Amino acid sequence: MEIKIQKTTNPKKVPSSTEELGFGRHFTDHMFFMNYSEEKGWHNPRIEPRRALQLDPASIVLHYGQQVFEGLKAYRGADEGIYLFRHEKNFERMNRSCKRLVIPTFDVDLVSKGLKELIRLDNHWIPSSDGCALYIRPTIIATDPILGVRPSKNYLFYILCGPVGAYYPEGFNPVSIFVSDKYVRAVVGGTGEAKTAGNYSASLAAQQEAIEAGCSQVLWLDAQEHRYVEEVGTMNIFFRIKDELITSPLTGSILPGITRASVLELARSWGVNVVERMLSMDEIIESQKDGSLKEVFGCGTAAIISPVKKFIYKNVDYVVADGGTGELAARLYQTILDLQYGRTKDTLGWIEKIA
Repeated sequence: MEIKIQKTTNPKKVPSSTEELGFGRHFTDHMFFMNYSEEKGWHNPRIEPRRALQLDPASIVLHYGQQVFEGLKAYRGADEGIYLFRHEKNFERMNRSCKRLVIPTFDVDLVSKGLKELIRLDNHWIPSSDGCALYIRPTIIATDPILGVRPSKNYLFYILCGPVGAYYPEGFNPVSIFVSDKYVRAVVGGTGEAKTAGNYSASLAAQQEAIEAGCSQVLWLDAQEHRYVEEVGTMNIFFRIKDELITSPLTGSILPGITRASVLELARSWGVNVVERMLSMDEIIESQKDGSLKEVFGCGTAAIISPVKKFIYKNVDYVVADGGTGELAARLYQTILDLQYGRTKDTLGWIEKIA
């Protein structure tokens, strides 16, 4: 399908400094749109000036949460080229989320083409400072105007973009996390492995408790026994204990992160003993007390790698090692960052230069 492009006649001012950016506060001039109907399937792919959406108050997405989204980034390299990092994996995961939410899947190649056209059109919004990027948010929402619990027959796909700085105010510095044994994020058989809005609204109460405790994120435990670690609010999480790098297995209640998969592949290629297994808080606390807990870090698109200096569990503070950034976390962060900005040779086929 041809992608039609309508350029804005009223471009906005691009933030003049990285200090203005923050995360998710500014948006580019254009968006990608595409519609779905039972009669036509996915159709009318187009790029238009950014605008407010017009939705009927009875739209299914507003009442029953039938929606999926993704998060990825475009990077401006040292050579002024524009790079995407494993973006096709994000769209493949989005299609898996669609299946779980009973939303029609889409043509990954078509949407990838639309994304690249959108980025090229708004390329002047991509910051050049290290650690900054263009954040990309593809979203699909159910638009049928009916108060009835059923899948919609009509959908809107859109992509909005915006320049961002570091996700955490701390930047690449160790953060504190709050272990919630009161709330749960998701259960096996639920929507935990899909990227959908309901998973995040379910996290808000615990996230507020974390902020009040002086922490950046919530560490979720399993819903059945409240013993085993699963993931952090916006990241998957890794624990380096003795000679093992441990992360939760993909049992159906956590998001299969693109950065998680990248960390697993890199660490294994370096000879790290990587293990995907259930890890209890009892084992973590014991390793912290006997000194065998060497480092903890989260990973995700927004922060890439986020070292953890401390976790709070049952009102007790547990400092990870010396409270600093671990050796493996630092190496992973720099390696992935150098790949994303085109500073190092990509032998893994993860990077695509689009301009």
